[in-house]
Amino acid sequence: MPKKRRNNGRSLKNAGHGTPVHCTHCGRIVPKDKAVKRYTVRNMVDASSLRDIKDNRAIENFVIPKFYLKLAYCIACAIHHRIVRVRSHEFRKIRKVPRVFVKREEDKRPAQAAKPQAAPATTEAAPATTSA
Repeated sequence: MPKKRRNNGRSLKNAGHGTPVHCTHCGRIVPKDKAVKRYTVRNMVDASSLRDIKDNRAIENFVIPKFYLKLAYCIACAIHHRIVRVRSHEFRKIRKVPRVFVKREEDKRPAQAAKPQAAPATTEAAPATTSA
């Protein structure tokens, strides 16, 4: 019978059972290597409240704390909430990282290299060479 995925939907290779984690959305117990994991950083307050706090704060350099969340989803919840998408048989074989997750710095580098740089203008005349 053919295999649907190269890794059988798991990332744990030759290490036995993975430790179970709970799905953030539904509470299902999922092996840690099979769960879809996302790390999110959120502000503790929404944007409108943040503006009010910044206008009325006593300490100018006060930084409002953030939530650092490690989320783990079961496959069913990840597909349902569109965290991951279903791909066709041909596209499942592509192992390259999707364009969405490529760092922005890498996107800017080729564009900056493609721009021609103007040569600096010199105010002095080049010295004349004399041959003897």
